[in-house]
Amino acid sequence: MKALRFATGVFSLLALAGCERAMHDMYQQPKDGPGKASSLFADGSAQRHAPAGAVAYSQAEAAETSGGRRGRVAEPRYHAELAVPIDDEGASRVQGASGPAPRSNPLAITPSLLARGQQRYEIYCSVCHGLDGRGDGMVVQRGFPAPPSYHSERLRQAPDSHFYNVITHGYGVMYPYADRVAPRDRWAIVAYIRALQLSQHVPAAQLSAQDRAVLEAGKPRGARR
Repeated sequence: MKALRFATGVFSLLALAGCERAMHDMYQQPKDGPGKASSLFADGSAQRHAPAGAVAYSQAEAAETSGGRRGRVAEPRYHAELAVPIDDEGASRVQGASGPAPRSNPLAITPSLLARGQQRYEIYCSVCHGLDGRGDGMVVQRGFPAPPSYHSERLRQAPDSHFYNVITHGYGVMYPYADRVAPRDRWAIVAYIRALQLSQHVPAAQLSAQDRAVLEAGKPRGARR
């Protein structure tokens, strides 16, 4: 009987240990770091030179893990002039930046920037957020959790840095896009999101005569201006 209790206790302890959310083995690996000696290679060094023709790739922020740990790598210095924000207040600085990160888009809003933002948005964002930003993209129509509409009052009032921050670091079920979308392209996407918001809320009086004619042609009979 005592042996059975002992075996049950050991099994319970092992089961509890298996419930620990932080998977330490992936962080504490028996490996040779840069500059370490190693008998595996003829030159006695664990650090290997890149193969001929290899292209360097800068790593951005890593995704959050199941244990709550979060990798963070500073943006490269040549992006410092864009002052990458890591919160909505723009209070943090990036490596090499000369001032606080902006809350508003630091790039000039030009037709070419909006065209670039639209292209990047349709590639990376529209699958969830939809082409018009209402949160009804194709994956949402297939059962994925719907993101909030960009046309909600909360997101219309949010600073540009909020959208940049979400693209960079992710939010909720959305994973980070820092390693997929360059900083300048993130700001281009932010500019295009603002254009989408404006397209649904601009007063009709501010439209050109041609745009008003198109609007009137598509408006249901009896609809208010």
